[in-house]
Amino acid sequence: MLSYPVKLTRDTNGTFLVTAPDFPEVTTFGDDTTEALLRAVDAIATAIQGRISDGADVPQPSTPKQRQKSVALPALLWAKLELYRVMRQTGTRKAELARRLKVHPPQIDRLLDLDHDSRLDQIERAARAMGRELHIEMRPAA
Repeated sequence: MLSYPVKLTRDTNGTFLVTAPDFPEVTTFGDDTTEALLRAVDAIATAIQGRISDGADVPQPSTPKQRQKSVALPALLWAKLELYRVMRQTGTRKAELARRLKVHPPQIDRLLDLDHDSRLDQIERAARAMGRELHIEMRPAA
């Protein structure tokens, strides 16, 4: 599971301000902690999508400080992010991955679009085309 630490601060108007140490561009809020944490997931996903669109690095989650909250990102988002990281590590361009998969380049764009409901088998196939394997496991909840 991909989980990023967040900082919750009670604002003067009673809402909770959320920032993410790993993403300085992330700022959101919620009327209560539950809403604030839900919005944090969306804000972090938006920051990640921006970095993917810019071809920039996306940081690994830092270790939360003692009693610091963190938010877990959806598994499909994690898989897409890992695909992007492998593409960067291996120097694989979108056009090259499309050629290896025998698909049109827009299909690769969709695989990297965090808002697109890609199928996990498509991401797995793309990983294999770059010499990687996708592993999934279930662990007891913390």
